[in-house]
Amino acid sequence: MDIFSRRLTSSFLFFLFLSFTEAKEILVGGKTDAWKIPSSESDSLNRWAEKSRFRIGDSLVWKYDGGKDSVLQVTKEAYASCNTSNSIAEYKDGNTKVKLDRSGPFYFISGAKGHCEQGQKLHVVVLSQKDRYTGISPAPSPAEIEGPAIAPTSSAAGLKAGFLVTLGVVVLGLF
Repeated sequence: MDIFSRRLTSSFLFFLFLSFTEAKEILVGGKTDAWKIPSSESDSLNRWAEKSRFRIGDSLVWKYDGGKDSVLQVTKEAYASCNTSNSIAEYKDGNTKVKLDRSGPFYFISGAKGHCEQGQKLHVVVLSQKDRYTGISPAPSPAEIEGPAIAPTSSAAGLKAGFLVTLGVVVLGLF
């Protein structure tokens, strides 16, 4: 294999590895006009969040009319009761970016009067650092599962080790 092909392949593998580890800016709802009262339960931002994976270092980005609405970061209790009076943080600029700096839940509600009560809110769960590189989704809570438990067939550590061994073999095979 000529030196150009080796360098090209090495560069590709390096950028592939970075794509798995780099923080991302995530547009809330996947579109610019998503921060609004949902038309139905299936249009809820929480449905979108359930299908997404959030990691430490990622940033959520909201695009909305800052003259008519705002984003409030709140506690779990304020989220459940739609209490807008004692927020952790308030954003009104219409182009809000919030860095997810820790694992665990984050709660957001609309600051516009009556919007939260009509479903304009978002709850995201950030994966812990140990789950960051595995690509494995967290298991549902026991309350969501019916029937007997199923024993796992592999561990995340085993998958990570297998990936690293395979990557090493491929890289060494290029030289």
